[in-house]
Amino acid sequence: MSLHVAACRKRGPHVVSAVEGSGRAEPSRPEGPEHPESPPPRRRSAARGLGDRIFRYQLTATGLTVLTVMAAIGLFLLLRSGQALRTRGFAFLTTAEWQPDVHRFGIAAVLTGTVLIAAVAVTISVPLAVGTALFISDVAPRPLRRTLVSMVDLMAAVPSVVYGLWGLFFLQQHVIGLSRWLSDWFGWIPLFTVDGTQPGEPLASESVYTASTFVAGIVVALMVAPIQCSVMREVFAQAPAGEREGAYALGATRWGMIRAVVLPYGKGGIIGGTMLGLGRALGETIAVYLIISPVFVIQPHILQTGSNSVSSLIALHYGDASTFGMSALMAAGLALFLLTLAVNFTASSIVARSRSGAQSEA
Repeated sequence: MSLHVAACRKRGPHVVSAVEGSGRAEPSRPEGPEHPESPPPRRRSAARGLGDRIFRYQLTATGLTVLTVMAAIGLFLLLRSGQALRTRGFAFLTTAEWQPDVHRFGIAAVLTGTVLIAAVAVTISVPLAVGTALFISDVAPRPLRRTLVSMVDLMAAVPSVVYGLWGLFFLQQHVIGLSRWLSDWFGWIPLFTVDGTQPGEPLASESVYTASTFVAGIVVALMVAPIQCSVMREVFAQAPAGEREGAYALGATRWGMIRAVVLPYGKGGIIGGTMLGLGRALGETIAVYLIISPVFVIQPHILQTGSNSVSSLIALHYGDASTFGMSALMAAGLALFLLTLAVNFTASSIVARSRSGAQSEA
């Protein structure tokens, strides 16, 4: 060992020092002002080409344009509704009737109807969308999968007025039996109560079950389910293949694999698709306008005839509104705009915390 150390000392400034008690030699670091002890690590940075910079600027411009348009819409509604909001103040949110010409108006009734219709729609559409998305992504054979994807996309492209006419002339008369059954067996729940009827009454008029929140909610559910299904299907299809195969290797069945791998990974897609459908359901106009019977009272009974929504209110009174009435309609539109923004921002924050909304773990 001593001969090795002595030989190393004769080699000049680049010395190899032997560690006592070990048989390995480590290179020593040269000292001095011209040789720092530990040079800083170099940063690896890929040079961005012209195409990358142009693409980045385009994305930035697109995002800023979207935000600008949204801000412009909100500012426009706020300015146009200023007269009505100054007149009613906070009472605009608590008044149910709609008589803007005599300064007695508010959105308590229409906002309640909007939320109830959207809630019924989401309650029906989410299980339908999740089941369809799982069947397409994990169960259906590949040739059938392509056909089902095309059919779901075509359903999303059907105009709202077609759904509204179908619900008005076909669905409504076939859903009366279901509404009566729900009222008879679950009428003790205030949500399913129908005024003027008794449980099991065979001679009850069928007209009390038509043009209701329930019928409108079913139609809107069929309208938003394809959109929700498309979002969920794309997220389910991105579940890691290694985890799928690992679940099968551990003896899991197909449903066990879906429950342990696909559904936890796709939680962000489920929430995002649900909230996207909820935003669409809150703003649906034509289909709801064709089906419901407008009433300006707070109507919490979803099976009973009579309901309303903000969008159908605007469609109903836009043509014959006075100057002040138009300001009141703009105030209702502003409330719907803020409600939709709140729903979308809440969904974005939830999806960002989920695994499917975060960066890939690969």
